Amino acid sequence: MQPEFIELVWRQRRLRIEHGWIARERTGTPLMVFLHEGLGSLAMWKDFPQRLCDTLGCRGLVFSRPGYGRSTPRAADEVWTPDFLHQQAHAVLPAFLRALDIDGTRHPLWLFGHSDGASIALLYAARFPAQVAAAVVLAPHIFVEELSLRSIEAARLAYLGGDLRQRLARFHDDVDSAFWGWNRAWLNPAFRAWSIATELHTLTCPLLAVQGLDDEYGTLAQISGIAHQVPHTRCLELADSGHSPHRDQPQALMHAVADFLHVDPAKLDPR
Repeated sequence: MQPEFIELVWRQRRLRIEHGWIARERTGTPLMVFLHEGLGSLAMWKDFPQRLCDTLGCRGLVFSRPGYGRSTPRAADEVWTPDFLHQQAHAVLPAFLRALDIDGTRHPLWLFGHSDGASIALLYAARFPAQVAAAVVLAPHIFVEELSLRSIEAARLAYLGGDLRQRLARFHDDVDSAFWGWNRAWLNPAFRAWSIATELHTLTCPLLAVQGLDDEYGTLAQISGIAHQVPHTRCLELADSGHSPHRDQPQALMHAVADFLHVDPAKLDPR
């Protein structure tokens, strides 16, 4: 996947957004938009989006949100407030899609979100229900758990005193922009009250919610909470999987997504 760049304006600031297409030539097929985790980027997905799109026979669009990957970093004085995920879902993602001339009202999208990206997918699907044909959310957050905060605090310590900064720097032009934007937003005391549970009742598309049983950032209460608000949700609990099911259990996840989207499992990538 060859990265490309497009510009958009947000908060009176011009931003360059890194993105990559998968099988753009598959015209007439659904477009799956991938939304990365809180420390993710286009590159951190590695080959999973390509494999999944090949399995499903669809097109794919992967991008790095502002502050991540090779997209424009945060401004030096930019602090992400407790509504930062709402801003990404309600303002940044729509602006990005418009910049690429993608109209979900004419061709509704498939969304595939992980962690913070899963929360963004839920918020987008709830705000723009007619523009989403289906959504898959991995390790979503709909409210704040103590487990999450403990792990995010542990990440802060690993970033300051361990090798986490060095490992993440391979995937972000400005690693401090990516890490501190996410970490300080989540550890802001005001963020403890954050919840999107009551906002999900307008979500109408088919929804697959996936949680690893060994997830260090969230519990099954997240996907059960989604199912309570959106009764047609299909929930999947994955054993031997932590916070990243697409890395820990890629085959099981691809089987589940193919079944959810009614794709022939015989087409699955055998790896």
